[in-house]
Amino acid sequence: MMNKPTVKVGIVAVSRDCFPESLSVTRRQNLVNAYKAKYNADEIYECPVCIVESEIHMMQALDDIKKAGCNALCVYLGNFGPEISETMLAQYFDGPKMFVAAAEETSENGGLVQGRGDAYCGMLNASYNLKLRNVKAYIPEYPVGTAEECADMIHEFIPVAKAVYALSNLKIISFGPRPTNFLACNAPIKQLYNLGVEIEENSELDLFEAFNKHAGDERIPEVVKSMEKELGNGNKKPEILPKLAQYELTLLDWVEQHKGSRKFVAVAGKCWPAFQTQFGFVPCYVNSRLTAMGIPVSCEVDIYGALSEFIGAVVSDDTVTLLDINNTVPSDIYEQDIKGKFPYTIKDTFMGFHCGNTAACKLSFCEMRNQMIMARSLPEEVTNGTLEGDIIPGDITFFRLQSTSDAKLTAYVAQGEVLPVATRSFGAIGIFAIPQMGRFYRHWLIEKNFPHHGAVAFGHFGKQLYEVFKYLGVEEIGFNQPAGMLYKSENPFAN
Repeated sequence: MMNKPTVKVGIVAVSRDCFPESLSVTRRQNLVNAYKAKYNADEIYECPVCIVESEIHMMQALDDIKKAGCNALCVYLGNFGPEISETMLAQYFDGPKMFVAAAEETSENGGLVQGRGDAYCGMLNASYNLKLRNVKAYIPEYPVGTAEECADMIHEFIPVAKAVYALSNLKIISFGPRPTNFLACNAPIKQLYNLGVEIEENSELDLFEAFNKHAGDERIPEVVKSMEKELGNGNKKPEILPKLAQYELTLLDWVEQHKGSRKFVAVAGKCWPAFQTQFGFVPCYVNSRLTAMGIPVSCEVDIYGALSEFIGAVVSDDTVTLLDINNTVPSDIYEQDIKGKFPYTIKDTFMGFHCGNTAACKLSFCEMRNQMIMARSLPEEVTNGTLEGDIIPGDITFFRLQSTSDAKLTAYVAQGEVLPVATRSFGAIGIFAIPQMGRFYRHWLIEKNFPHHGAVAFGHFGKQLYEVFKYLGVEEIGFNQPAGMLYKSENPFAN
C-alpha cells in the first residue's frame, strides 16, 4: 500500500475591493511561474476562477480548488486582502493551510502609488481574524516576499502540509497492552482523537490467531527470498526466516484489511514478555522491514512512538527508526575516538539502541541474531529475529510527540548526528551526538517526563517538525537549547 500522502496546494489570491484586483492577478501569476520554474509543478494549483474579494468569491474559489483535488491551501495576499472572506476560506477548507503575502516592487505598474498593495499590513489583520475564528494556519517566519521568495515558502510548507493531512487520515493499529514496567509508553489516547487520528486496539490473541491462520501461506517462500537477499552474509539464522515471513504477511494483511476508512496506517506492536514463547521468535526484523516499506512499526506497544515515526517518515520522505535513549558512551571510547576529533563533550554523546528494529538500509552492516537480553532468561531458539548492526553515520533528528499523563500534548526536537565510531555493542545501535545533550536530557527529557523511546529521522528536519508540532497546537516544544539559554528548571548558579 502507498502509506505516504502527496500534497497539492491550491493557491488562491485575495484582494481588498478598494485595491487594484489586477495587482493580485499579476502577482499570483508571477508566484505560480516562479514555483514551476524551481519546483515540481504538480505540487500546486493556481485557482483561476476569481480573485477573492467577497464571501461569494470565497465560495467559488473553495469549490474550484476542491474540484481540482487540492488537499492543502495557500491564501496569497496579493494586496491588503479582505480579512473576513480570506479567513473564511481557510475556515471552510478541510485541510492544512498557509498564508503568505506579496512584497512591494517599484517595477510594477503604478509603483508605490497605484501599484502599492499593503499586504505587509494586511497580514496582521489576517492573523487577527484567524484567531477570532480559531483557525490554525501555517505562517512562515517572515511571510512577506517576492514571487520567488513566496515560492520558497510554499515549498517549505509542503512537508508540513503532508504531515498534517496524513494525521487526519491515519489509523494506528496496536496489539496487546503495554508490557508491565513500561508505564512510560502507556500514555492516554485522548489526544490521538484530538489530532484526528483513529486507533484500533487489539489483543495479542487476535494477532496470534491471525498468525496461525497464515501457516503454509503460499507467499511465504517469496518473502523468505526477499529476506535472504536483504540479509546477504548477515543471514545467521536462516531457520527462523519462514516464521518471520509468515508474521510479515500476517501484519501486512491485517493492515490492508483493517485500515477501514483511513488512507494511512502505523502499527504499535507487542514483542514481549509472552510473544517469544508463543510465536517462537522476536518480531524486530519484521518491524524493520515494514518500516522500510513506509509502514512504521513501533515496539513495546508504544502508540505515540508509532505516531512520531509516522510523522518523521512523512516529513523526511525516508525510512525512520525508534530507539531507546539508552546508555552513556564509556570514557575510554570517548577519549580514544571522539575527543579532539569531534566538537562534543562526553555529555553531548549517548548511545541510541533498540534490539533490532532499524531497517537494513540504515545500518552500516547487519546480521540476523537472537535477542541477547531476552536470551538471558529464555531458550535462545525463541529469541531469534533481531537485526543487529551499527547505525549509519550522518545527520539525524531525534524527536517525539507525546501525551502527558494528564492528556496534554508535548514534544521535543533535537538535531545532531550519528558519529562514525564503532559501538562495540549489540543490537541496532549508534553513538549519537547532540549539542548540549546533557542539559537537554536533564531539563527537558527528565523534567517533562518523556519516556525513553525517541523517533529518529535521518537528516536535519528540525525546522519542519517544529512547524508540524506548532500547527498541531503543541504548546511546549522542547529543543536542545544552546549554552547560555537557560531552561526554566535550570539553576542559574549551577555553573
